[in-house]
Amino acid sequence: MKKIINDPKNTVPEMVDGLVRSYPQFLEKLPNTEAMIRSDKASMTNKVGIVSGGGSGHEPTHAGFVGAGMLSAAVAGQVFTSPTPDQIYAAIKAVDQGKGVFLVVKNYSGDVMNFDMAKDMAAMDNIKVKSIVVNDDIAVENSLYTQGRRGVAGTIFMHKVLGAAADQGASLDEISDLAKKVLPNISTIAVALSAATVPEVGKPGFELADDEIEYGVGIHSEPGYRREKIKPSKELVKELLGKINEEQHLNKNHQYAVLVNGMGATPLMEQYIFSHDLLNQLADKGIKPSFIKVGNYMTSIDMAGISLTMFDLVEHKWLDYLNYPVKTIAW
Repeated sequence: MKKIINDPKNTVPEMVDGLVRSYPQFLEKLPNTEAMIRSDKASMTNKVGIVSGGGSGHEPTHAGFVGAGMLSAAVAGQVFTSPTPDQIYAAIKAVDQGKGVFLVVKNYSGDVMNFDMAKDMAAMDNIKVKSIVVNDDIAVENSLYTQGRRGVAGTIFMHKVLGAAADQGASLDEISDLAKKVLPNISTIAVALSAATVPEVGKPGFELADDEIEYGVGIHSEPGYRREKIKPSKELVKELLGKINEEQHLNKNHQYAVLVNGMGATPLMEQYIFSHDLLNQLADKGIKPSFIKVGNYMTSIDMAGISLTMFDLVEHKWLDYLNYPVKTIAW
């Protein structure tokens, strides 16, 4: 294992410290936690707080999206491990402005349990909290970490839409209703060329031969649905887009947002080649995305691979939310 680290046990606190000290214009660390809140606290006045978080190893998620127009706070757990309820609660308490706090939770058993416990702790302090559990991964039902579908890169679109709505003054109930409407319209699926290596484990989560790929992997190196010989980019696009089409029944009369997401070790050159093939195949269906992002948004440490997210913009206002200006590290 070759990594630029010190003691593997100190990976997360050293990363968080380096992150916050590098970007003080965006982030402030809550004492005795790995929770980070917006450093421009005055701008959050009289607005609903939006809090997310999860295991580390997915950078720039989640802290990279903390800032004006997006998240109010992010909580970093240990690598691929949910943050603890007390740290989540600290973030909730820090960003509550009397209008309530909304939690964006990825569908992993530990995250769901710990964020729910934090919500209960907040209720005891009379802080109004609501939440959504994001389950955008259409690859598999039930996995090593979940009951039902996993929450993956599509979560970034949820952060963006809800953050914009909150910044424009939406109430807690309005944000909750918006999240419920948005969720079923986001679908994600991934392909891996190699697995992630957790620093404290020291070896990849699974082994692929030099000429193998695996479809449907999760962001913690969970297994997918099929392993086969590597294929050209256009064939990978055909597979992933085909699965999303089965789910969403893509329609040339709809507006779509697209996220092509690198899993951590995939060069941007390859991501843009994938995007080239994707846009060609969408054009064959008469579809031109109304919004597209390409880059590393939700990674899996050093996994080589790519994920594709499509968001059916059922309401035009959702596109406005995606285009709403933000001030964050990574958007």
